[in-house]
Amino acid sequence: MREVTSLISLCIEALKIELIHGDDLVPLVYDLPHELFDALVLRLPPLALQNLQTQMPFEDRNHHEFTDDCFRNGRKRGRHWNFNTAWRALVKLRWPDLVEQSEPVDWQQMYWEMHLQNCLDEAAETALLPSFNGCIGDIQIPDAILRCIGFDGQANHLTSDYSKLSYHCQGFGCYARCLRLQHILCTAETCCLLRNGKLQSLVLRLIRSKEHIDGLCKLLNQNSETLTSLEFIHCKLSSDFVNAICGSLLIKSMQSHGIQHFSINTSSLLENNLFSLPVGLSSFLSSGRSLCSLKFCDNQLGRNFAKLVFNTILDVSSSISILDLSENNISGWLSDFNKRSSSDPFSSLGIGKSLQSLRVLNLRGNNLRKDDAESLRYALVYIPNLEVLDLSDNFIEDEGIMSLIPYFVEASERSSSLADLNLENCELSCNGVTQLLNTLSTFKGPLKSLSLADNFLGSQVAVALGKYLHTSIEVLNVGGIGLGSSGFRELQEDMMEELKLVKINISKNHGGIETAKFFSKLVSLAPELVEVNAAYNFMPVESLSIICAALKVAKGNLERLDLMENTWDNQLAHASLLSAIKRNGKPIVILPLRSASDAPYDDDP
Repeated sequence: MREVTSLISLCIEALKIELIHGDDLVPLVYDLPHELFDALVLRLPPLALQNLQTQMPFEDRNHHEFTDDCFRNGRKRGRHWNFNTAWRALVKLRWPDLVEQSEPVDWQQMYWEMHLQNCLDEAAETALLPSFNGCIGDIQIPDAILRCIGFDGQANHLTSDYSKLSYHCQGFGCYARCLRLQHILCTAETCCLLRNGKLQSLVLRLIRSKEHIDGLCKLLNQNSETLTSLEFIHCKLSSDFVNAICGSLLIKSMQSHGIQHFSINTSSLLENNLFSLPVGLSSFLSSGRSLCSLKFCDNQLGRNFAKLVFNTILDVSSSISILDLSENNISGWLSDFNKRSSSDPFSSLGIGKSLQSLRVLNLRGNNLRKDDAESLRYALVYIPNLEVLDLSDNFIEDEGIMSLIPYFVEASERSSSLADLNLENCELSCNGVTQLLNTLSTFKGPLKSLSLADNFLGSQVAVALGKYLHTSIEVLNVGGIGLGSSGFRELQEDMMEELKLVKINISKNHGGIETAKFFSKLVSLAPELVEVNAAYNFMPVESLSIICAALKVAKGNLERLDLMENTWDNQLAHASLLSAIKRNGKPIVILPLRSASDAPYDDDP
């Protein structure tokens, strides 16, 4: 027999409907005994909870923990109920993964911001249809989204309000802090719809016409006092467009802007043969005291633009901490920097200028050559506190790395703060990397992360690499460097003392069973080891027993061991043993999805 619904449950369901459609019952709800009140709040959908909390007859509506001590002026009594907990539960119900990724202070704000984003995304899809010819605010929100907030669409007289985008913008726009907008929504109407918001972060896609720019500039100007992060993706921005954008960001009372993070990614930026920055952009870079992150990634930019940006921020000794110029074509951008410019205090580059705050310099994939590496050495003199340098995917070769070695020597002598160095796929050979490793082995700075992946170095590099393993290095990527069986064997012989490694990537090295033997010794000497990537090493099935034995006796912190794409036709005998090895309730070992013998053979290092 089906269980009979209790009278209390029926009453709660009735109250939910009433609270969604009006607030007449709110004063009566607050007269409920606290047990019933708490049970009601636990079961309210978002709209009902919003109406209840908004109409609270208390002095402080935003207080998250309500007690008798919170209320004065003759209020009847306080409620010991954490509304924030109820909102967290609603966020988890609708966006389960989001709860695991963040822990905001205000779950109510997060809920309505995410809801509004969903509404705007749906509205953009509708507005992009060729048949659309109406007001953006009148776009109908899908029933699936309306049901999520508690509206079932049964009350026809309310449908016209709740189902329009305008209702959701006007009702929940005040909770918007971070939004993503497509070009079709960059209009004066959208600016009006979001007039109650206090945007702090804005991501914009496909901005390409003057109409888009005009609508966007109104929105930027409307939020100029609160906006701190601005990102453009897949946009086409002329000099005039850039000037208009930068001008709309100015705070009139200060003649400056409050942007902290500015990014233009995968876009077409400015005209060719650029010999000067647009006035607006130059002023933006010079006047922004709060600007700390500047990114121009994958924009097909040339060396002139990169040179002008770098010289502009250097001229004003900018406080930028992150400069990302990756995935462009800027070879020659530092040609003004040479031995004379770094040693001559009266050079054209100026006196006493430096980028003291710059911590991260990303030059990945910029078609840089060995001459660029030499120029970079002298430019780095002006960046004394650099912590992260990424030169990956540039053909600097051994000559380029040899040009940088004096910088590392000098940096070591002055206790450099360099902590992360990326040199993936730089056409380096064993000779150049051996000299680099020998230099870094005596490095006095806090270098904790090094990547040499995808440079074919061969097994001969194992001697220098083995010595380097005994430094303070914590994160090491040597995937795809051609160690082979002999290289792993050499590494084992040199490993005698405890290591400080936390993560290591040894994938794509064709190490065979010697990879497993190296891993076995590694886990015994690296108690802080958390992650090992040993994929694509052609390990035979016999390697599993070695790995199982090593994992059984290991007493470290290992959380992940990637063994994908190895030649194991039959791993059933060890599957139960490997699956039983867990940390924090999750399996440590990532096994191949299929036999590597079925996969296409690729011997490209």
